[in-house]
Amino acid sequence: MSGNILVTGGAGFIGSHLCARLLGANHRVICIDNLNDFYAPAIKKLNLKTLERYKRFTFHQGDIRDRQFIAEVFAEHRIGAVIHLAAMAGVRPSIEQPLLYTDNNVVGTQCMLEAAVNNKVDHFVFASSSSVYGNNVKTPFSEEDRVDFQVSPYGGTKKSGELLCYTYHHLYGLPVSCLRFFTVYGPRQRPEMAIHKFVRKIFNGEPIPLYGDGGTARDYTYISDIITGITACLDTPNDYIIYNLGNSDPIKILELITTISDITGMEAKLENRPLPPGDVLQTFANIERARTRLGFDPQVDIKAGITEFVKWYRKMRNEHGDLFR
Repeated sequence: MSGNILVTGGAGFIGSHLCARLLGANHRVICIDNLNDFYAPAIKKLNLKTLERYKRFTFHQGDIRDRQFIAEVFAEHRIGAVIHLAAMAGVRPSIEQPLLYTDNNVVGTQCMLEAAVNNKVDHFVFASSSSVYGNNVKTPFSEEDRVDFQVSPYGGTKKSGELLCYTYHHLYGLPVSCLRFFTVYGPRQRPEMAIHKFVRKIFNGEPIPLYGDGGTARDYTYISDIITGITACLDTPNDYIIYNLGNSDPIKILELITTISDITGMEAKLENRPLPPGDVLQTFANIERARTRLGFDPQVDIKAGITEFVKWYRKMRNEHGDLFR
């Protein structure tokens, strides 16, 4: 692969870790992020501080739907690959603001695909989601499964993104890899995500909302394993391919809360609530394709991963106060 690597959403949770890994491997990284207020922009600025010490890092603040802005970034930098992470995230907020999610996640993705084709990039990597599987009955979830039954606008936008990626591959020969992430967690995780929210509430002595009977399960995947999967994919371009990136070991929500309580040494208070619409009962990744083609082999189990997250959270809480309370 020739040229620089463009990472959209690079100031976020996954994006900042990815940029750091690429910079550590001596790549030149161009980062785009609009620093929106879905969660505190100050947190994203903290993430950027970890990257600004690298001379091979360039940050552009702007919106992926702004075609003029995107064209200027591509004109300024010779882009060899695009890793498109930028999106409005989250199942429940997408039900409240579906048009916003479609605009960002579908229109924004098409703007990036247009720029990739116009500038003849070598590889377009699209961040999809396990949400595309909806309430898939067959487990574990395989890339060959039919994914036409979305249960949230967010899942629908990610399936739409995969379809657009295939269309641009078909029409223009753009090499595309779509990565279906399964509940990524670890240091810098977004504040509204379960592990971050649960740890914060335990530290604050607040009750944790328990949706349903506690039997829903997620395939939690540690951030370093996800980043390893992304970089392996980047180095293995295909015509068009979809990969599951997960831990392939679902954890029930009650087991997760117990693990967090044990690691923090603090009591978890529970507040029972009905299961919201759009939530799926479980996610469970079949990762054989990624294992075979990319050498993807998750290394971090849930106890080790939560231990690392809690260490990071304590540090951030001590250093940045209310931003992490």
